[in-house]
Amino acid sequence: MKAPSFAEDHISQVPALQLLMKLGYQYLPPAKLHAARGEKTSAVLLEEILEQQLHRINHIDFRGEQFKFSSANIYQAVQALKDFPLKDGIGVTNEKVYSLLTLGKSFEETLGGDKKSYSLRYIDWENPENNVYHITAEMDVARTGSHQCRRPDIVLFVNGIPFVVIECKRPDLASGKNIPPHEQAISQHLRNQHEEEIPGLFIYAQMLLALSANDAWYGTVGTPTEFWAKWKEPANNWKALEKLKNAPLSESQNDALYTEPFQLMRPYFASQTGLEMQLTEQDRLLYALCRPERLLELVFRFMVFDNGTRKVARYQQYFAVQKAMKRIAHFDEGRRRGGVIWHTQGSGKSLTMVMLAKAIALDKNIRNPRIVLVTDRVDLDDQIYNTFDACDMEPIQAKTGRHLSELINQDKSAIITTLLQKFKAAVKKGKAENDSSEIFVLVDESHRSHYGEANLNLQRVFPNACYIGFTGTPLTKKEKNTAAKFGGIIDPYTIDQAVEDKAVVPLLYEGRHVVQEINKSAIDNYFDMISEPLNEYQRADLKKKFSRADQLNEADQKIWRTAWDISQHYKSTWQKTPFKGQLTAPSKAAALKYKAYLDDIKLITSEVIISGPDTREGYDDAYNDPNDEVVKFWNTMMKKHGNERSYNRNIINAFKHDDHPEIIIVVDKLLTGFDAPRNIVLYVCRSLKEHTLLQAIARVNRLYEGKDYGYIIDYYGILGELDEALNTYSSLDEFDEDDLKGTLTNVKEEVEKLPQKHAHLWDLFKSVKNKNDIEALELFLAPQDLRDGFYERLSDFARTLKMALSTLGFLEQAGEQKVEQYKEDAKFFLKLRVSVKRRYSDSIDYRQYEKQIQKLIDTHITSDEVIQITESVNIFNREDFQKEVEKVEGKAARADMIATRTAKTISENMDEDPVFFRKFSRLLQDTIDAFHDKRMSEASYLKEAMDIMNKVQNRSDGTEPEVLQGKLVATAFYRIVQSEIAELDSERSAEIGLRVDDIIRANKIVDWERKEDVKNRMKQTIEDYLYDLRNEGVELTFDQIDEIIESVMGVALKHYV
Repeated sequence: MKAPSFAEDHISQVPALQLLMKLGYQYLPPAKLHAARGEKTSAVLLEEILEQQLHRINHIDFRGEQFKFSSANIYQAVQALKDFPLKDGIGVTNEKVYSLLTLGKSFEETLGGDKKSYSLRYIDWENPENNVYHITAEMDVARTGSHQCRRPDIVLFVNGIPFVVIECKRPDLASGKNIPPHEQAISQHLRNQHEEEIPGLFIYAQMLLALSANDAWYGTVGTPTEFWAKWKEPANNWKALEKLKNAPLSESQNDALYTEPFQLMRPYFASQTGLEMQLTEQDRLLYALCRPERLLELVFRFMVFDNGTRKVARYQQYFAVQKAMKRIAHFDEGRRRGGVIWHTQGSGKSLTMVMLAKAIALDKNIRNPRIVLVTDRVDLDDQIYNTFDACDMEPIQAKTGRHLSELINQDKSAIITTLLQKFKAAVKKGKAENDSSEIFVLVDESHRSHYGEANLNLQRVFPNACYIGFTGTPLTKKEKNTAAKFGGIIDPYTIDQAVEDKAVVPLLYEGRHVVQEINKSAIDNYFDMISEPLNEYQRADLKKKFSRADQLNEADQKIWRTAWDISQHYKSTWQKTPFKGQLTAPSKAAALKYKAYLDDIKLITSEVIISGPDTREGYDDAYNDPNDEVVKFWNTMMKKHGNERSYNRNIINAFKHDDHPEIIIVVDKLLTGFDAPRNIVLYVCRSLKEHTLLQAIARVNRLYEGKDYGYIIDYYGILGELDEALNTYSSLDEFDEDDLKGTLTNVKEEVEKLPQKHAHLWDLFKSVKNKNDIEALELFLAPQDLRDGFYERLSDFARTLKMALSTLGFLEQAGEQKVEQYKEDAKFFLKLRVSVKRRYSDSIDYRQYEKQIQKLIDTHITSDEVIQITESVNIFNREDFQKEVEKVEGKAARADMIATRTAKTISENMDEDPVFFRKFSRLLQDTIDAFHDKRMSEASYLKEAMDIMNKVQNRSDGTEPEVLQGKLVATAFYRIVQSEIAELDSERSAEIGLRVDDIIRANKIVDWERKEDVKNRMKQTIEDYLYDLRNEGVELTFDQIDEIIESVMGVALKHYV
């Protein structure tokens, strides 16, 4: 038996195809697929299969008989699915396709002399066995405006419609950036959705998978990398899969699979027949998501478009809804059973509510269901309403108790959102009662309202309703006992699980309440400590501010000192990055003082969000203006914004989307139900307990690009130094210890990893003998994988150093000498990074951590020169590029920079003149190889690199006929002809190139690249011209004619679109 192979097709792609075939998918080899697509690489629908299925699964019931749709209507249905222009973007178009697939389309038919509209389905969602399922591998899909193709590893079709696109990677796939194979697969998916790639395939895709044997993830169209997810199921769910995996394919299935491109693999997989194979994560994901009945269920019932962003259920959302639906199917004393869904905050609780509501609405066993969504806060009510509205669930928001009564007594409103408090008013009216058992009351943050007195009014209004509570925090021991009476926990999804699944970021805790404990006698020491890095002018300005603070009363001094520390901490850690902060104050008055002192210090920007004051507050008599600062502030805000809702909306939107404010100051508002992914740090300046504490800290656990952690900076001392189990603190002692696992980690634990990351960075260069020789270090980093490894290790070290330098006790713990070494090494390696990126023309990845690294440089590392990476200058910008070259020292380094930048330019422009650029690409690679193999001197290397660059800049090798001067496109066509008909003289080739250019220009119109008839006319005219040349004696084969036309169209699409 041959040794196991780690090749991608052996370990991932073919095993995936085998399992999918066992799940009921028919394999279409590339040749059959090409025929099913009308032999067009731009076509992604299998139209013949689709047409057959539309005839098969659709019928019209009319007067006791069944009739088929006319062929004309079937044709129109295919065209309706086929004709989706991409002008609105891939996301909008994908949503339109989803609507068509799930809702179907109406067509007029005349039956018995009666003309009516009847609905036609593309998929039989209720009976999966009525659909047909196909798979293929290495499907060539033409890129937009190019003759080049992309090849997704696997595509799954339902009724001829591409439903699932899969990228496979070998698990040992090397990447110097330490990027896991599945992330490389995700990156491929994201690239392929770009406008210039293959969006025409992805507008139909319902699910995307990234597979790598034991690492498998899923997402959908538009899902950013950080929101891709794994799928988990109970272990006993895999028994059927184990049996299926070890069952052999039939002979006919093997014959179909082991054709091109897999024909040579048949002996390898045949040798495994009869041997027991263990399940991989890839197997589990394919079985969980792609077996036909589950795939259709997920697409139809568990997909939502949230403000245009497509989202698919995570496993905890899917199983919570399934468990809830099983629960509500049972009745106790005339009412459906309910319970509580506890899904930790940030894990998609609101969308779980949407999916449950959708499942209830689609359940055929529930007649005329009505869903009432209840919370106890205006901001949460708005959030729930907006979430449902954004997902096209058409809710109605009860504006008053009277309005609620009207909605309750009408049978029209399927989904109502309201506040718990409005039920009191509705009960007082005496007419608000609906005893239907088909009413489902979904209560958000139910720990506050589901079990107390407030619930009595709900029970009076809906005596027979099914009650389902949702909570983002664990239930206390007491609440668990009470919840049992209402059906108990339906589904838990703990903080620990969410962190493990990367549904939220982990939270780091730092106790900084020592800042508050500085007494008056120690104020000068404190001043010396924080002013040490400042110059004399800055120290004088700070002293002035401190003297002002000294005149405040003790309570206000504490607020001022905390405001100063927050200003310094945020400025040095997060300012000028994408991230924001939130400060929670003990009262409205304190919130305004924090705002005043932050403004006074002038280091950061802030805004205050509070609820309106009691209208009786702040007035001494009936004639004067209010003297209370809160009332004055509120009146100012109302004048500025118009009303409370606009005030909240404007500031929250600015916080979420604009550069300012950097900090938002709150008391109780926005401690729950506030979802701002850029929010990275919570400054705690007040007492928080139990649910309020857990809800508050979850404000900073949302996923965002480049966000490793959320930070809790505690100035109040709610958890001291966090050196014990969380449930030993009085603020959280009502919770069970297991329910709090993974909630917070002391920041010290992460800072302690700094020495290891520092050593790991230096370890990369262990084979370089003289580490003081910068040229030796740069030459060592010539291979791309080593450079990627260097960038990743440096980024990891720099981010951890930045975190350490922002914590209060790091300098004291590590020692001044060690801290200086870290900073000096960071400075050195960051300079090396700039030099290496410039030398090898590496593109800059701003995606993740670049701004955080720049923040470290700006704040903590002083330098005699700017350590900053700028975008590479294009070689066609000759003057600027020459200036950049002059910054590089040494002939070899300059040659490397010129060569790599030229190679990049060639790659970017390849389609504009493929024959020319392919020639110089080969010449350039030969030159680079000759130098690095020590077959060429530095001086020769620099001379050759400059010579090639000059020819690429001029788009000329000096051999073109004069008649082509200044005619770039015609010259590219000339080269295509020359490459195909080598014996033809250059003058005749130039004449042909010019004539082909005339044909293209004569036929092109607006949006010609999207019009098949125009492109076909161009091709036909060129073909006729080339046939005439053939008849005139030019030696041209049919294959050469086809090749010339294909290449010409590719160049035309690059130049004339």
